[in-house]
Amino acid sequence: AWLAIRGRAARAARILRRLGLGAAVYFGVVIVVSIVNPQRVYRVGDTQCFDDWCIAVAGARWTEASPGGGFEVLLRGSNRARRVPMGERGTTVYVVDANGRRYDPVSDPRDVGFDTVLQPGESKDAARHFDVPRDTPNLSLVYTHQRGFPIGWFIITEGGWFQKPPVVRLN
Repeated sequence: AWLAIRGRAARAARILRRLGLGAAVYFGVVIVVSIVNPQRVYRVGDTQCFDDWCIAVAGARWTEASPGGGFEVLLRGSNRARRVPMGERGTTVYVVDANGRRYDPVSDPRDVGFDTVLQPGESKDAARHFDVPRDTPNLSLVYTHQRGFPIGWFIITEGGWFQKPPVVRLN
């Protein structure tokens, strides 16, 4: 913009073309990697980190919470930062079955939110309950960011445009 204002429009246009070409190549790589990379699959106990804020499934079990069946997942959020308190906004968890059916958590005002600020080195457990029929096989938990700016679209191997979100196999 400064070059164009100063009367050097040709040089400004060359710089803009190079910048556009570089961005196109970069986003092409992001798209190809998101298509080629398989969905990440975690196990119970594995930690997923987003910057210094981490989450892990500590356990999962069937409960008698509802007549048709209930499923409880115990999550452990942690802050691996050394100096900065952290919380994670705009995130959610849900359970999917082998057919891709989604089961959202049952709302409970007593649930510990993912946006709860954790001090450096601190961890906190949070349970989520799901109304899932008892005979549902192959459950997996998805932890994802559903609000806010989709920064993962700009990071190679971090979610991507066409990649399914990572899952944690529960049973």
